[in-house]
Amino acid sequence: MPAPLEYTFYIPHDPRAVGICRRALRDILTSHHLPALIEPAELLASELLGNAIRHTKGPAALKLRHAGHSLRLGAWDTDPAPPITSPQGDESGRGLHLVDAYADDWGWFQVNGTAGKYVWCELSTKAEKSG
Repeated sequence: MPAPLEYTFYIPHDPRAVGICRRALRDILTSHHLPALIEPAELLASELLGNAIRHTKGPAALKLRHAGHSLRLGAWDTDPAPPITSPQGDESGRGLHLVDAYADDWGWFQVNGTAGKYVWCELSTKAEKSG
């Protein structure tokens, strides 16, 4: 089995960084022969990073890891508070509803107590052909 594929993008607190990460994610998935994951991964990464930028004042990071039969995307931000899911129809919390709908699994954890949080989600790659 090949070594896991891992990339991490550290970004400033700048909404333009979300689009930059989305384009980089598209290039990575294309290069590694995972085209069926491009659209859902871009959507999920946009929501995770968008929340990190919208709800915090510090930098953020996007991490992707492909190993075995799953792609894990995660966003780190500087706020240790849990992510909030708002009721359906409330614009401020719709991103996590999308993550819940499109991802096979998702969750979050605090990083080192108060050093922020990491929100992650996974997409199955079982239908993908290895490259």
